[in-house]
Amino acid sequence: MNYWARIHFSVKPKTSLLLPAVVALLIFPLHATETAYDRAAAKAKFKRPAEPPFPKDNSFSPAREVLGKALFFDPRLSGANSTACASCHNPAFSWGDALPLGVGFGSKELGRRTPTILNVAWGEEYFWDGRASSLEEQALGPIKSAGEMNMPLDKMVAKVSAIEGYKPLFEKAYPNEGINEKTVAKAIATFERTVVSGTAPFDEWVNGRENAISDSAKHGFDLFNTKALCVQCHAGWNFTDDGFHDIGVADNDIGRGKILPQIAAVQHAFKTPTLRNVAQRRPYLHNGSEKNLEEVMKFYNQGGAAKRDSVDINIRPLNLTDQEMRNLCDFMLTLSSCDNPVTIPTLPNE
Repeated sequence: MNYWARIHFSVKPKTSLLLPAVVALLIFPLHATETAYDRAAAKAKFKRPAEPPFPKDNSFSPAREVLGKALFFDPRLSGANSTACASCHNPAFSWGDALPLGVGFGSKELGRRTPTILNVAWGEEYFWDGRASSLEEQALGPIKSAGEMNMPLDKMVAKVSAIEGYKPLFEKAYPNEGINEKTVAKAIATFERTVVSGTAPFDEWVNGRENAISDSAKHGFDLFNTKALCVQCHAGWNFTDDGFHDIGVADNDIGRGKILPQIAAVQHAFKTPTLRNVAQRRPYLHNGSEKNLEEVMKFYNQGGAAKRDSVDINIRPLNLTDQEMRNLCDFMLTLSSCDNPVTIPTLPNE
């Protein structure tokens, strides 16, 4: 029930008693926030987990994190020795690049905005279109992509293997496994899983500190879970269902549809991004078409920009007032955490 309360009668009431109730409902429809919605129950669904998960075949160790961090920041993994993973996934921009569209090999503009790697440990499928089923697979994608880092994987392995300083790091992280595509991918993925947003004012509120966020933000949270329908996709502590939805962006990019062309529902569908630290990652949407959170709210409030069969059922006019949209923006600002500065590692030498 998103907007109207449903009433079920087990016995037939007298008409004289029922009529006033029906008239009252027609004049004053019961909103979900006044009936089924329970703020305390909603808050409980957003409680932070204790620690990030790691797969059994690539469990965490400090040595793997150190190695992965070095590889993540090393531009020598690119064909031109000029682009590292961190070039696009910059910690100063909440692990994005603050550009409408990413920039790849030869400074050429890419077709989509750079997604953040924040909280990817909890992900299921990666890239905007979900073409990678694990972080290990994702880690190698940009390296070998001719349009991004432009480094064939066999040449990347040869280059890394020739750097003496990397040999003890790989041996300590992955004993007897050697330097190869698999261990490079596993190390980078391990580091990426450690990139976790810190405690935000919203988390403090969830944990019981009532004055951690403003009344406007609290009302925004209520709207987020009810009238605005945000929670239908931005669910859970990381504010994403890790699903793929066509939200009605008016462009020709079919997103997930290229991966699954036979499924009509995923044409023009893109992965739901996390809203953690979202205020630090302007602009927004997969094509960077919305400059700020206020524009994003207007986009959703009008029910998207494109009308086609694949548009998600929850993308429809919301009839939010200007004040309600401000409440929602105030709420999303409470998801920003003050994280510790990221140190740039000293890279292994030749």
